[in-house]
Amino acid sequence: MTVTQEKAFEANIEGHLLGAGWVSVDPTTYDRKRGLFPDEVIAFVEASQPKAWAQLVTRHGGEPAAREKFVTVVQQQVDHRGTLHVLRNGVKDSGVPVKLCYFKPASGLNDEMQRKYDANRLGVVRQLHHSESNPRDSLDLALVVNGLPVASAELKNPLSGQGIEHAMAQYRSDRNPADLIFASRMLVHFAVDPHAVAMTTRLAGSATRFLPFNQGSAGPGHPGSAGNPPVDPASGGYQSAYLWEQVWQRDAWLDLLGTFLHVSDGTVLFPRFHQWHAVRSILDATRRDGAGVDRLIQHSAGSGKSNTIAWTAHSLSRLHGEDDTPIFDKVVVITDRTVLDRQLQETVAGLEHTPGTIVRIDKNSAQLKGALEGNAARVIITTLQKFPVVVELAKKAAAEGETSEVAGKRFAVIVDEAHSSTGGDGLKKLKGVLRGDDRLEAEEAAQAEAEEAEEANDALLASAKQRGKSTNLSFFAFTATPKPKTLEQFGEKDADGDYRPFHTYSMRQAIDEGFILDVLASYTTYDVYYRLANTEPRDDIDLDTRKGRAALARFASLHPYELDAKAEIIVEHFRAKTMSKIDGQAKAMVVTRSRLHAVRTQEAIARYIARMGYDTGARPLRALVAFSGTVTEDAAPDVVLTEASINGFAESQLPKRFKEDDAAKFLVVAEKYQTGFDEPLLHTMYVDKKLAGVKAVQTLSRLNRTRPGKQDTFVLDFANTAAEIRDAFAPFYEQSFAAPTDPNILYTLQHDLESAGVLSLPEMEAAVIALLDGADAKQPAIYANVGAAVGRFIALDDDAAEEFRSTLEQFVRAYAFLAQVMPWVDATLERLFLYGKLLLADLPQRESDPMPQLSKAVQLTHLRLSVSHEGDIGLEASDEAGVALPGEGKGSQNEPEKDKLSALIEAMNEKFGADLGEGDRIWIDQQWAAVKDNDRLRVVAQYNDRSAFELVLEQLLADVMLERHDANEQFVNSYFEKPGLKRALIGHLAGTYDEFRREMVG
Repeated sequence: MTVTQEKAFEANIEGHLLGAGWVSVDPTTYDRKRGLFPDEVIAFVEASQPKAWAQLVTRHGGEPAAREKFVTVVQQQVDHRGTLHVLRNGVKDSGVPVKLCYFKPASGLNDEMQRKYDANRLGVVRQLHHSESNPRDSLDLALVVNGLPVASAELKNPLSGQGIEHAMAQYRSDRNPADLIFASRMLVHFAVDPHAVAMTTRLAGSATRFLPFNQGSAGPGHPGSAGNPPVDPASGGYQSAYLWEQVWQRDAWLDLLGTFLHVSDGTVLFPRFHQWHAVRSILDATRRDGAGVDRLIQHSAGSGKSNTIAWTAHSLSRLHGEDDTPIFDKVVVITDRTVLDRQLQETVAGLEHTPGTIVRIDKNSAQLKGALEGNAARVIITTLQKFPVVVELAKKAAAEGETSEVAGKRFAVIVDEAHSSTGGDGLKKLKGVLRGDDRLEAEEAAQAEAEEAEEANDALLASAKQRGKSTNLSFFAFTATPKPKTLEQFGEKDADGDYRPFHTYSMRQAIDEGFILDVLASYTTYDVYYRLANTEPRDDIDLDTRKGRAALARFASLHPYELDAKAEIIVEHFRAKTMSKIDGQAKAMVVTRSRLHAVRTQEAIARYIARMGYDTGARPLRALVAFSGTVTEDAAPDVVLTEASINGFAESQLPKRFKEDDAAKFLVVAEKYQTGFDEPLLHTMYVDKKLAGVKAVQTLSRLNRTRPGKQDTFVLDFANTAAEIRDAFAPFYEQSFAAPTDPNILYTLQHDLESAGVLSLPEMEAAVIALLDGADAKQPAIYANVGAAVGRFIALDDDAAEEFRSTLEQFVRAYAFLAQVMPWVDATLERLFLYGKLLLADLPQRESDPMPQLSKAVQLTHLRLSVSHEGDIGLEASDEAGVALPGEGKGSQNEPEKDKLSALIEAMNEKFGADLGEGDRIWIDQQWAAVKDNDRLRVVAQYNDRSAFELVLEQLLADVMLERHDANEQFVNSYFEKPGLKRALIGHLAGTYDEFRREMVG
């Protein structure tokens, strides 16, 4: 009974292939010395290139000699150049060029090329005895293209007790990587059972690394976990059937060999299933719909997004429609990542040998303008920032009588990390450049309206249309973490009216398949408890409640006592838990809330390392810092600190130094390197900053890169709760989606603005006409027509003025987004937007009360750090749609509240000090009183500087502590055993110095 045996599985796969255009190849025809199937090679050449074969027969003196000589030439060229290069470029024998494979022509206009393509011979071989080292060894399946072996497959059947793991083990232990067919012939190897598929491009014995090649549990392009979707029992079949039904389908397999595979430094790059499926899906949909349809691709970190973009760019540049004409004239890739530039160029260069086909704009906008207008470049890599300058160049050319070569062309625009590259006027400028003078079918109604309008409205409608969609532009936006705005701008509407990505490879699947690590699997949060005291209760000042709370929290977070306490936790945790990870190479990132926090934190870590002697010895520790710009201390404003001055080397060297310097274990950052920093040695992150939404995911994802020896990650968080982090990750765990925004909210905001008594329609029209004219001579007209509105704004009472400014800010933000997705254009909204931006820039700055010097008014009296969560933060996908403009774009409507400093301190203590126990208390009131009553200290303060005062204070404080030993033994012991606590207390009590000095002045 063979139905449960492996041979039945093998026969069913072969049967499908033979019924779908493949041919059966006799395994005995394999030439082990040459690593070829000579009969298949000759049969293909005879069928596809009869004239070339006839020439070879003549030049070699007959068919047997021609056969022997030509097969030898093919063998030698494959040995020299590799299978893929020979398939793509052919060989030359005795001056006769011969192709070894024909790939599908981009258009169907050439019947001869289609005939040659149809002549390709795709063969399947069962039980191929391939090995020189072990002649009895055989492969279950081998795939052959025109006589060249390109792939193998080991099949396993769980019904007979073996599965995919056994197939992978067989490749690792039973296959000799030195055999010719593995060493320099085949491009990929598949381990297959009825449920799953894995693949590798290189056999290396026990070190062979297989990658999952599965669709995902929900099917290709949909959110889900690892594996494959279940099979409908009614229809039957295997879960892994997509491999031979889709990937090995004749056209798809030849396209994969011709378009996707890339060889770099001897390593074959073969797409993972989701990459292949995403590109094929994009091409199929674009071929069907033509230009003008945008698509969002949500591919997780670890998805190989850079290569997917490269394959997409190359394929779109060659894509033809049903009418056999190119759908796009050019493909423009927008990215700020130099690594993508390099990968894109290398990948496309491996597929395309026409000089100038791919251009990287690394000079200036004139270079970009030339590439857009020229005919050679089909793929252009650039940044969004270069397009505004192209606009100016185009205007200059128009003024000199030149016509735009861009007009009428169709562009595919691929946006890398869409959420950070598609906002504001930059995208409008890009659309304006790429539209040229094209009159679009979808905008004919709006154009007719413009022709009947006044001249000012013509310009306004043209400006507004540049923000919206266009039938000559297709955007393909790639991101791992799409914001609601990005979803609404580039996503597709589902049956419920929500916007979703066109294709998804989820974070969940990437984690399940092992391409990234789960950064939430080992997550510890700390609660920071502290208590504050008002040192000047007689001068209890009024503060804006929100700003006051922020200032008090900032004061506590920058207090040396808290910094030292956190530094001790960070360093000791790293030494105990992290230092041995990744074979002793593990590193950590410390995320802080500001540049000043980064500097102070780095200093605290460095102090602790030095104090404990960890900066010397066999494995020294060192902390680097990363921030942009400069930092100055309030106490020393003349001292300007920079990243380079602290680290001792240039900013540009930091990634390399951090990676290669074994002592540089800590990188303390403020914003910088929280995104786009891919260092697989990062194992642990210490977070001392509030994180939310996309920023939380991007920041923590710095840890998720895999490498040999890296099995896990760890996060220790001082600032966020486990629930907050869970909520931040949930929308991106499987598939993001967003509810649509009602553009009519713009009219509500417009009404409120026009009713405020500040705006004048004639002034708005005059200012915007001058703005759109663009001539330098028009600037005075802009200022004159904006200045009048500024005067009326100033005349408003404070509340009305702030309401107007806030509403105008909300309108400008909302319109900048909604104008890209609205199905119509409105000249009045565009005019208000353009004028509003001018007016906002010219309004007087908001007056805000200067924040008091809290360091003089507030003292930290208690501090305690305790673990509040430890372990895995279990993730589930969010079932709530994101909203692009929360609160209908109106932002916060809360009035600022005033409160006394003492009341704020009480509130902060209630929030952060409620769990303080007796053993945590610093008996500040008693000790402060003891110091204040000391006449000797009063005299020292009145006749000496602060440093001398602190020296005497330290001596007296030791006596005070010993006197109070019985009352507070735990605290006294900590005082003498922990230098950090001792210094913090002395620093705090030294505040009596100022009080004594004031008494003397009084």
